[in-house]
Amino acid sequence: MRTIGYVIGLLMVVFGLIWIGQGSGYFPYPASSFMIVQKIWMLWGAMLVAAGIVVMVIIRRLRRRG
Repeated sequence: MRTIGYVIGLLMVVFGLIWIGQGSGYFPYPASSFMIVQKIWMLWGAMLVAAGIVVMVIIRRLRRRG
């Protein structure tokens, strides 16, 4: 179960970075995406990255206990 949580946290970080890239225009793929050069997606991406890091830290602390 802890491995699943860690993978979910890692995926949150990856997707958040993709959202930041699309929102800033540095990752314009696919070209028809509604997220490209939309600053709000940079904010959502940053929040998702932060949440993913929190999930991974919590999972790591749970691993140390058990």
